[in-house]
Amino acid sequence: MSTSRLAAIERQGQAIWLDSIKRSYLGEGNYLDQLISDGDIYGLTSNPSIFASAVAGSDEYDEQVASLAAEGKDAAAILWEVMKADITFACDQFADLYASSDGLHGYVSIEVDPSKAFDTDGTIEQGRALWNKIDRPNLMVKVPGTEPGLAAITALIGEGVNVNVTLLFSVDRYQQVMSAYMDGLAQARDAGRNLASIASVASFFVSRVDAKVDPMLPEDSDLRGRVAIANAQAAFTAFMEVCMSERWKELSASGAAVQRPLWASTSTKDPSYPDTLYVDELVGPNTVNTVPEATLDAVRDHGAEPTDRLSGTGPAAVRTLSALSDAGIDLDQVTKELETEGVEKFIASFEEAVATVDEAL
Repeated sequence: MSTSRLAAIERQGQAIWLDSIKRSYLGEGNYLDQLISDGDIYGLTSNPSIFASAVAGSDEYDEQVASLAAEGKDAAAILWEVMKADITFACDQFADLYASSDGLHGYVSIEVDPSKAFDTDGTIEQGRALWNKIDRPNLMVKVPGTEPGLAAITALIGEGVNVNVTLLFSVDRYQQVMSAYMDGLAQARDAGRNLASIASVASFFVSRVDAKVDPMLPEDSDLRGRVAIANAQAAFTAFMEVCMSERWKELSASGAAVQRPLWASTSTKDPSYPDTLYVDELVGPNTVNTVPEATLDAVRDHGAEPTDRLSGTGPAAVRTLSALSDAGIDLDQVTKELETEGVEKFIASFEEAVATVDEAL
């Protein structure tokens, strides 16, 4: 049994996923292989910005990029081929973990084109195409949790596609996402699909909430640095309530797996806060936390002793969020703005990634 702090987090019921990928990480004996072997990570997430940095930062993609360009493909098409190639390789590296954990661990996420965040049909079409093209049972397709994304979540889950719902900031939207997931499971069950083979996580963004709220608070407010964690605790409470519902119990009896909350954006934005804050305070059962390399290293080196810090935190979260309202800050409005900004940032990142590939041609 690994004695690392990261493995100890998994023993509390939380899977740490790496929020990064580079071609140099892939292959036997390389970085990803070592992290998996050491029990430090149990999955991986990606986005176009990560791939932009990977392509710009090394010559490992030059041959593939040149070959695809010679076939007449443009920069956007080349980017998709690069992403699909690396994600497929990563899925294969996690395959043994996926199999040995009976499908609990070993997932790798790829994001649909963020420009389709408000296009239900477009999201479904691309999510289905990525699922069929990569053709790995431990793939997850990242779908923005916007209002138009809800129907896409239901449709893709109903078809047996694993979905990572991303860009969640509010508990209300998260509750809608959980309902959309259950709707999809019901459709899959009615179509005769094996519910045990369908997996989903709901990516609830954390640090961006504090980054947005803190400047709205007085310098001496004791709410600074606490709202994001309270918001996540409220989300976890909502998740537990769904798990106890009759609707969920019926789906579970048919073999369905819970849609685990995934804590995203967990690198600390404010340098005055501990660099492991959004990992230390959000350990709990049936959850995932996706972290970049720097946060992974920090947790391994000096993170807090892992213990369940989520169960039973609902009342404290309510008090914190009520105090925020009393301070004149409308969290609903904040999270709406964060969703809009999040989609805009995702689109900008995708365009940046395409530009990076274009520069490499």
